Amino acid sequence: MLLLAPSPAAAAAAARRRKVGGSALRVRCSSVRELERSPNPRPGERLPPLREAKRVVLVRHGQSTWNAEGRIQGSSDISVLTPKGESQAETSRLMLLSDSFDACFTSPLARSRRTAEIIWADRDDDLIPDSDLREIDLYSFQGLLKNEGKERYGIIYRQWQKNAANFSIDGHYPVRELWDRAQNCWERILAHEGKSVLVVAHNAVNQALVASSLGLGTEYFRILLQSNCGASVLDFTPQAGGGPPAVCLNRLNQTPNSPVASGSSAGRKTSKRIILACQGATQNSAEIGVSGMGYAPLNMLGIIQSQKTAELLLDQKVNGILCSPQVAAFDTATTICEVQEAADCLGADCVPRYVEMKKLLELEIDDAFQTKQKSFGEIAQSGWLGSVEYKTLEGLWNQSKAAWQALLNELQDDTSERILVVVGHPGINLALICRCLDLTMDYMSSFHLDDGSISVIDFPDGPKGRGVVRCTNYTAHLGRWSIPITRTMETDEEF
Repeated sequence: MLLLAPSPAAAAAAARRRKVGGSALRVRCSSVRELERSPNPRPGERLPPLREAKRVVLVRHGQSTWNAEGRIQGSSDISVLTPKGESQAETSRLMLLSDSFDACFTSPLARSRRTAEIIWADRDDDLIPDSDLREIDLYSFQGLLKNEGKERYGIIYRQWQKNAANFSIDGHYPVRELWDRAQNCWERILAHEGKSVLVVAHNAVNQALVASSLGLGTEYFRILLQSNCGASVLDFTPQAGGGPPAVCLNRLNQTPNSPVASGSSAGRKTSKRIILACQGATQNSAEIGVSGMGYAPLNMLGIIQSQKTAELLLDQKVNGILCSPQVAAFDTATTICEVQEAADCLGADCVPRYVEMKKLLELEIDDAFQTKQKSFGEIAQSGWLGSVEYKTLEGLWNQSKAAWQALLNELQDDTSERILVVVGHPGINLALICRCLDLTMDYMSSFHLDDGSISVIDFPDGPKGRGVVRCTNYTAHLGRWSIPITRTMETDEEF
């Protein structure tokens, strides 16, 4: 383990950031891609008003016969679940067993409906089929093996792979049509009187549901991954005076198997990966008698969480670890590093590993945010642009730009495989997810991360390309201390 001290310039910059009273400008992430996006998207801007809070859980169907064959399914209804797909659906049923769902919407296609039947099991209410929840319509592509599509359609198939948002076939724009359907689905799902709703559908349509709920356009297709039987949780909170509800993606793509297992991202191989690991839970300042939460060590739960995260990552050959200098993040990172370097002793590798570990000052978080992260939304939406709290949030957002660039630099733009683990407070990791997705500071309240969780971002086109978010807020590795995928509404503090 090699630990590098921050440079004098970085230390001086960190000192300036701690002076909250200083002027701070709000910076939006800029890139060439921003020119292609819809201007100034806002979370939930096209959703209907709500009278009471609602939670929606999206689940993709289990593995189908055409998934296994590598055949393009689209909205065809020929394939059925494989034995593996049935098993995945049963695992999802067990993961969701404690949730008091009021309704289940499902695609009418057989592979989705069968998955819904397994998860819904003995509940009294009938499934609600919705034709708009069918998979993306791919017209002439449907039924072809992927290599056949490439051979027969050439340039058109390449456009589907490289520029799906503008892809057209047989006089149709499939991804644009899909987004329109997703918007129609939200009208019906959110109009249902139930407080907790299950939706079982497909890869592409679930992507569209997640993205459209957050106000994101078709350019986010294949950016928010949906694996077989992966579950994503969205919370909708009504706003005073009406208007669209506040939306929070509580977690994305919680899968029956490990999120760091080898595999493709959106059907593409990747050699570059960033794993955002949230530090374990800490003692509060009152307990330890200091004024700064940055000095708070891990409590016993936090120690267990850091050990569980280290165990989850053991099968990954981590090349580097970057962490906040704050005590809890540093201690979590040290645990991960020590377990990595003991991989040969633990039977996970045949040779010792060497992991470079660095402190990164840009991953620090102000003491003001060492509290419940829902304050991000309250501050960002308060309108008090000159308040100390708002300036502090701006400071965190601005420093996250430099932090994100530092992470991309660490990935190295070459053909080598590289896995980078980043350890920090949930607040800075939220900002990094927004940076990855080219979002503005307003979106920080639209995502949720728990202590001890991990989020995975892959880069199929290298660090200069777009990041594909494989999962967010994964906690299943924490075992008995994990945060359930969903919680009963009566005991949920958010509601």
